[in-house]
Amino acid sequence: MDTVLRISGLQKSFTLHQQGGVTIPVFNGLTASISSGEAVAVTGPSGRGKSSLLKLVYGTYRASHGAIEVRHEGSWKDIVSSAPHEVLEIRKKSIGYVTQFLRVIPRVPAEMIVAEPLLERGMDEDKALDRARGLLSRLGIQERLWHLSPMTFSGGEQQRVNIARGFAAQFPILLLDEPTASLDAQNRERVLDLIAEARKGGSAIVAVFHDAAERQRACSREISLT
Repeated sequence: MDTVLRISGLQKSFTLHQQGGVTIPVFNGLTASISSGEAVAVTGPSGRGKSSLLKLVYGTYRASHGAIEVRHEGSWKDIVSSAPHEVLEIRKKSIGYVTQFLRVIPRVPAEMIVAEPLLERGMDEDKALDRARGLLSRLGIQERLWHLSPMTFSGGEQQRVNIARGFAAQFPILLLDEPTASLDAQNRERVLDLIAEARKGGSAIVAVFHDAAERQRACSREISLT
């Protein structure tokens, strides 16, 4: 298996300006590597930085020191030192991210939100929408909702739209932050199936799971933040 993500000497701390400028160290020299086809669980106590690690890899947070290198279009790109426009380009083709919450855009239909990663890669709109609709159907989103903005959807429906968007394109690296947290048992199974399929397709998955049984089913090893 080819390595697609390398983390070395990662350091990050947060300053709480509303609490007298207290600085809280989160990572102090974290090192890890992840290969295509792997699913790695990030584990550790609450507040230890599991979601923060995903945000650092995605470039939402900027590391204090160290490197987060991503295999992007045949070469290595360091998220830490890349300019914002370079990070956006890396995200478009190399890193997918399913957060705990969907960023709802007014008046944009659910099917277009899901199809967007494919359209950004230049896929024909009809094909992108077919893929989007297939995923929405698979995740139990009724056809009557596909043309509506998810603003009025339930939390579980919004999360399923979010998951469909994350899996629409075959990203080399896919970050999952509690992807099954607000779902019923049937839809949790569907998400676990999507993860298994993505792995078979070569995606490297970095995931945070609340449920230990689901984590063990989905992931082959752990990065423990203790």
